[in-house]
This record gives sequence, structure tokens and C-alpha cells, in this order.
Amino acid sequence: MRVIFARKLHLFRLNIVLVISIIFFSFYRVIPSALAASETLDLARQIPIEVKVSLGNNNNELKFFPNQFAFFAGKRYKLTLENPSNQKHYFTAKDFADGIWTQKVEAGRVEVKGAIHELELKPGAKAEWVFIPLKAGKYGLRCTVAGHTEAGMTGAIAISPPPNLSLR
Repeated sequence: MRVIFARKLHLFRLNIVLVISIIFFSFYRVIPSALAASETLDLARQIPIEVKVSLGNNNNELKFFPNQFAFFAGKRYKLTLENPSNQKHYFTAKDFADGIWTQKVEAGRVEVKGAIHELELKPGAKAEWVFIPLKAGKYGLRCTVAGHTEAGMTGAIAISPPPNLSLR
């Protein structure tokens, strides 16, 4: 009788250890994945992906450098714009601007919040536009200064659907 009781007690302890091990390892695998997912989904806390664009250049070419942009919906971006030329330029993409959430635009010591449809950069100006694309699609970009669009100061912006989130 004592031997049977000892075996049952031993099996009971093994079952407890097994259950605790399963809970521990499940918890260990799920928690890091859940934390990673919550950081990804908290858009305002994402580190912005920086994209630099030059409106014209020192030779006064009427072009955006680069003139093709690809973004993912749900990712946070910081578009750093600079105008090295000696004339003003516009970064105009109204349909694109309607499909994003603008966190802020910073220029000099001024920060602007709210809907933005175009930015004017005077000679030597710099600005940062922090935004999160919301709507997938293809959008046109142009400089609306008279004659600049016709001279080729145009571009394209593509927003792709968000990449799949994988919870390991």
C-alpha cells in the first residue's frame, strides 16, 4: 500500500512539474511576441523611417531627387525635404495628403499640426513632415510653381497595404 501511494504521489508531482513547465514555456514564447506586436501597432511610438528628398538642386534643375517614393500603410515616416536651389518649389500631392495622417510638419522653429496638402520651400529651406500613410494607392507629385510641372518637376508616390504582422 505504501508503494502504491508513493508511486501515485510521484506521478502527481511529475504532472504538476509538467503543467508548470508548459505554462512557463507558453508564457515565455507569447509575451515577447505580444510585446513586439503592441509596439508595432502603437503608431505614434514607432521610430519614423526617414526619407530624404531634394526639391531641385544646386544646378537649378527642375526635378525632385528622388522622384519616386514607396511607403507602407501603417508605418511612420519622416520626410526630410530640402531646397538647395535659388528658387522656391512646392511639394504638392493633394490626393496623397488626403490618404495619410500628418503628425506634424517642422520648419525652422515652427511646428505645424493638422492636415497638410502642400509644402512650399523657399531657397535654402528645410522641413520635416512626419506622417503615417493610411490608404493604399498611387499618387501624383508635382511642383505647382508656374512652368515647373511642365519642365518635369513631377514624381510618383505609392502606398502599399501594410505588411503582414506575424506573431511568431
